[in-house]
Amino acid sequence: MSKIWATLCATTRRLWALRNWKSYDVIYLQRELLPFGGPVIERWLKRRGAVLFFDYDDALFIKKASRYNKIATLLRSGDKALQLFRVANCVVAGNNWLRDAAISAGANQAVTLEVAEDTARIAMHAPHTNDAPVTIGWLGSPSTVKYLRVIEPMLQEIAQTYPNVQWEIMGGNDFAMEGVDWKLCDWSLDEELKALARFDIGLMPLPLEDWAKGKSGGKARTYMAAGIVPVVTAIGYNLELVRNGETGYLCTSLDDWHAALTQLIEDANLRQTLATAARAEIETRFDPATIAASMAQLFTEAVDDTKAN
Repeated sequence: MSKIWATLCATTRRLWALRNWKSYDVIYLQRELLPFGGPVIERWLKRRGAVLFFDYDDALFIKKASRYNKIATLLRSGDKALQLFRVANCVVAGNNWLRDAAISAGANQAVTLEVAEDTARIAMHAPHTNDAPVTIGWLGSPSTVKYLRVIEPMLQEIAQTYPNVQWEIMGGNDFAMEGVDWKLCDWSLDEELKALARFDIGLMPLPLEDWAKGKSGGKARTYMAAGIVPVVTAIGYNLELVRNGETGYLCTSLDDWHAALTQLIEDANLRQTLATAARAEIETRFDPATIAASMAQLFTEAVDDTKAN
């Protein structure tokens, strides 16, 4: 009931915010306005001259079952995202695969704009040394911690070979793995920053499926911003984000994962070299001011085009 009530309150706030929609130059959507039915309100706004942007960085057009609520699963519809692509003046995608999916679905305009990362809020990791146990961490949510199962046998082997390695999960509640002594921490913004300061190596395993191709690298990008070496599945946007052996490791097999973690655990100098390069990559490529300027340009062009037509 609490989730139903929260959904109703959120829907009411969205609709209330639209009461003065004519005073807005742009209406920026990251999800549909209503959690049920088609994009009726969005179409209504578009017909009356509103400029709509739809921003997405997950494969929302692929229906995934809710872990918590069967009703939520019934209400979800990948087709709604496809409809929104065609309604919006511009679709802003977190990676090229998502952009191409929007174009294929008939989007009026679709562009890739990589997600910014504010390194000002994340302190650079202390220098990597051999003086303290290595901490291997994972950052995420209860709905995605299951992806650690993809590499479970390898993690169990690493834990047995290196008993001094410490293991930590930030945000994946009630998770357990035989043979790996995971320390679990509930997520909060402050605790996330503290966890990032403890991690030396950050994991991002993903299943080899289209849903994973829609991921826009948030987890790996945060690791890199913190000076944590990312070790990730070689799929989708990860291939564009991580330079294998330079800013992290891309893995296609359990052997790849094992080799990467072994090298990083044993060589603090290697961790430091990759972590420094990763942080520098994020600071330049994902600078919020630069990406904000690109977004502002998209807004200006869309508003000008609407006025011209």
